[in-house]
This record gives sequence, C-alpha cells and structure tokens, in this order.
Amino acid sequence: MGQERSTRVSVRGPDGESASEGKLLLETSELIFRGDVRLRIPFREIDDVTVEGGALAITWRGGQATFELGADAEQWARKIRNPRGLLDKLGVKPGMRVAVLGVEDEGFLSRLRERTPEIALEPRPDADLVFYEADAIEDLARLTELRSRIKDNGAIWVVSPKGKGALVKDVDVIAASRIVGLVDTKVVAFSDTHTALKLVVPVALRKKR
Repeated sequence: MGQERSTRVSVRGPDGESASEGKLLLETSELIFRGDVRLRIPFREIDDVTVEGGALAITWRGGQATFELGADAEQWARKIRNPRGLLDKLGVKPGMRVAVLGVEDEGFLSRLRERTPEIALEPRPDADLVFYEADAIEDLARLTELRSRIKDNGAIWVVSPKGKGALVKDVDVIAASRIVGLVDTKVVAFSDTHTALKLVVPVALRKKR
C-alpha cells in the first residue's frame, strides 16, 4: 500500500493554473492526487523534484505541481527520487533460496539472478520464497504442495494477470490460501500486466525452533 496524506496542490500546465485541496497518494511507481484537481504523475515522466519551504515541486511532462507537505516534503522527495526496486518490495535478499514456477518475465528473472544464485525452476525444499504464476482458478490447487516446500517463515508470491479479463482475482487467491492454512499479508504491482499476492504461514502455526 502507498503513503497518503491530505494537502493542497497548485498546478501550472498547458491549460493554465489551478489549485485544490485533496488527497495525495505515493504509490509504487506514481503520484496520485484526488480533489477538484485530479492528477496522475508516473515517476518515469518526472523531470525534476525540488523542495523549498515545505513545498514539494514536481516537474513532469504535464507541467508543474507543487504540494504543501511541510516537514514531510523532503521525505516524500527522497522516496520519489529513489523508489524501491521490485525485488526489495518482494523481500528478495542476497543468497535466498528461491523457486520460480511459471513466471516468464525476463526482466524479473534477470534481476533475480543478480540478487541470488539460489534459483530453481521447480519446487524445492525449504525455499525462502516461491514465485508461482496462477492464470486460472484451477492453478490455485497447487498451493497445498507449495506450502510444504517453504520454510516456516518463508512465503509464496502468487503472480497473476490483472485487469478486467483476469481469470484469477485476489479474492480467489485469498480464499484458496486459507483452505491450505496460509494468510495473505501484502500485494505488489509485479509488472504493468501482473500483480503479486504474498502468502505466509500464520505465526501461531510455525514450528518452534
């Protein structure tokens, strides 16, 4: 989930100037403002980020937006300038034992190989993380097997297509996970086309070590 706060924005763009009170959301790869003025600013379109007197100024291809954030302005600027990478959001640490099943995103696989050499393309015992693509409801039946392959404190990331035509919804993954004794703890935008839902063993059910 992103960071959110109430603020005021002043905007200068091709259509002139405007201002509005509203909600500013800092998401994974974009800023969203909802008020009388509505903005969606993808990080990839931002040219400059500056802070002065508690005001966060964003210059992007659509113009310039200045948000009144006070003492929080510098913190927001840092997060916009240095957004967390996908592997960090997924909790992949150097040397982790990882299994990748059905996920064919080459960009993800390339970054994963740079992070850890311990990668298997089939189920493996005592995995720290499993990335499993589920494109249809019947694919979720495999969660029973995958639960037995992760460490007590490990996780399964179910990766599935997003959008209106998707055959697997988050609610389907959550329902299937509960049947096999897992709980959902986090959702991440895996790519422009896919989302990822994190499933873990409840703390109360983990073995004492």
